[in-house]
Amino acid sequence: MKRYSVFAIAREALRQHQGWNRAWASPEPRSKYDVIIVGAGGHGLATAYYLGKNFGITNVAVIEKGWLGGGNTGRNTTIIRSNYLQDPSAAIYEKSRSLYETMSQDLNYNVMFSPRGVLMLAQTEHEVRGYKRTAQANALQGVTTEFVDAKRVKEICPIMNTDGPRYPVLGGLWQARGGTARHDAVAWGYARACSDMGMHIIQQCEVKGVTTDGGKVTGVSTTKGDIGCDKLGMVVAGHASHLAQMAGFQLPIESVALQALVSEPIKPCMDIVVMANTVHGYLSQSDKGEMVIGGGTDGYNNYTQRGSFHHVEETVRALVETFPMLAQLKMLRQWGGIVDVTGDRSPILSKTPVDGCFVNCGWGTGGFKAIPGSGWAMAELMAKGHSPLTEEFTMNRFRHGKFIDESVAAGVAH
Repeated sequence: MKRYSVFAIAREALRQHQGWNRAWASPEPRSKYDVIIVGAGGHGLATAYYLGKNFGITNVAVIEKGWLGGGNTGRNTTIIRSNYLQDPSAAIYEKSRSLYETMSQDLNYNVMFSPRGVLMLAQTEHEVRGYKRTAQANALQGVTTEFVDAKRVKEICPIMNTDGPRYPVLGGLWQARGGTARHDAVAWGYARACSDMGMHIIQQCEVKGVTTDGGKVTGVSTTKGDIGCDKLGMVVAGHASHLAQMAGFQLPIESVALQALVSEPIKPCMDIVVMANTVHGYLSQSDKGEMVIGGGTDGYNNYTQRGSFHHVEETVRALVETFPMLAQLKMLRQWGGIVDVTGDRSPILSKTPVDGCFVNCGWGTGGFKAIPGSGWAMAELMAKGHSPLTEEFTMNRFRHGKFIDESVAAGVAH
């Protein structure tokens, strides 16, 4: 793999840029691998990368029925934060946030990580109490956050109207080291690094079945033939329940659409991420100048990746009171992603009833921020059979009632 650098750019400029290689190879599948990862999104590629980097396991195939990064990884609003209330959540999200900070250097690929800060607004007295509680919990967890008053909120984000008639801003939970990254670049950087380690990234290859022998996984049946493996990782977000059924077990998740939209580009006016959970909307400005806007999930199970008018109306109506300038903007485009939601709004990183089969799902609306931490933990689980970061996120917690309830603690799971 050619290393990217300013010197490489200068050298290729003199060669009319004829020396660049493909970022990752597109090989035909082998008959068998040590590990197969189903899902070439951020979580699947990160799992493969850390299997190779941390444990030297490189005989790995990452199988994707569509194109690399074409699912939720390329459809989210790129928010990165770790200010969760529950200890297991804070641990894995803070691990992820810290890995984002050095990801560009680790992968030799610019993922455009921007630690611009994330501000979660408190617009009711209940939220004030909740965020103060979270700030105290974060201090014990080693996660740097602080509760700020309304005056400080206005200083951090001058374009905000903090005196709204229905939901005035009473304060906010501020994480200065939160931020955003370029979602496509995260997937591309991991894919390039995996390919350089000799791993196979196989696109346009749909899994049609999971083969087992004596309760142990032996491989998968795909549109490109049968492929054997010793270990199988299911990392397919909203389609996890379908893949689990192929392997003979069920998952406690629901699949729903999460929609987002962006405005026309405007001059820089907002250099942080704002989340307003009372009215259920969140907002940031992209490098291209677009205002990136998102809200809550659809209220019914579905697998659509399209937008809908009612979502635009509800989300923008909620945000216009706090950000009056939004009323003057035109919508540029809208889309949806299929997210997998558990009852306690926390993920599943777990062994399964099938020996050698592991599942990573249930990230709901907060999957992008967790990509590197999820991959790190999942790789450790698959390689060693256990990981401190995954101990509380097993499937068995639903059987025993040991929930990691972030549905209320986080205000919203984004």
